[in-house]
Amino acid sequence: MDYVAVNKEAWDKRTKVHVESAFYDVEGFLAGKSSLNPIERQLLGDVTGKSLLHLQCHFGLDTLSWARLGAKVTGVDLSPQAITQAQELAQTADLPARFINSDVYAFGESSTERFDIVFTSYGVLCWLPDLDLWAQTIAKSLKPGGRFYLVEFHPFHDVLSGYCYFPGKAPDIEEEGTYTENCPGEKSTVLTWPHSLSEVIAALIKAGITIEGFQEYPFSPYNCFPDLEFVDGKGYRLLFKGQAIPLVYSLTARKVP
Repeated sequence: MDYVAVNKEAWDKRTKVHVESAFYDVEGFLAGKSSLNPIERQLLGDVTGKSLLHLQCHFGLDTLSWARLGAKVTGVDLSPQAITQAQELAQTADLPARFINSDVYAFGESSTERFDIVFTSYGVLCWLPDLDLWAQTIAKSLKPGGRFYLVEFHPFHDVLSGYCYFPGKAPDIEEEGTYTENCPGEKSTVLTWPHSLSEVIAALIKAGITIEGFQEYPFSPYNCFPDLEFVDGKGYRLLFKGQAIPLVYSLTARKVP
C-alpha cells in the first residue's frame, strides 16, 4: 500500500473541513490572532529575520504566524489541498511565505537550501515510517549552528488509548474522520506508526544533531482527545487513576558547526 498516496488523500479531505472549523479559527487569524501556543513561542523566542522551515505545515496557520513575528518562512506539506489553502491564506493575509507541496522524505532528497530554524509540531511524527530519514532531512536542512524545535503529543496518551509504544515495521491502518469540533468529516483510510521517545532522540543524535533541551507537559493546548478537562490558564488535561499524564513534549536541538 502506498502510504503517501493514502495519507495525502486523507489530508486533502481533512483540509477542507479544517479551513472552515472553529478549531482552526481562520477568521480569527485573518483578524490578527496568532495560532501559536505559549510552548513554541517560548522555545523559539525572537525569530525576527531568521529563515524558518516548517515541516508538515498543514495549511499554513502556524507558518504564517511565524511570518507575522518576522521570520522568513517556508512551509512543506504532502497535501496539495493544504498547500493551495496556505498560499491563498498568505495572499489574503498579505504575508510573505513560500509553500512547497512535498512529503518530508522527497523534500529531503531534493532540497539544497539551509535554514536557521527547522520547526514541526503537534501530531506530525505518527505519519512518518522512518525517523532516521526524517532526522537526516532536518540535519541536511539546517545551517551549521541552526536549531531544530519539535513540539509533539506525548506517546503516553497513545498507550493508554490502546496503541503500541514501541516502533514496528507494520503501520496501524484505520478508518477515521478528523479531530475538529463536532465535525469529523468523511472517514478516510490512514496509515500511522508509533514512535517512542527514545527513537525520536536516537534518530536526531544519529543524524549529528545535538539535543539541548527536553520537556514534558501535563497539559495540551488543544481539546482534541476524548475525556480531556479544561483547566483555566493551563489548557486541557487527562487524569489516569487521579494522576495527570503527560500530553505534550518538546525538544530543542542544534546542528553543531
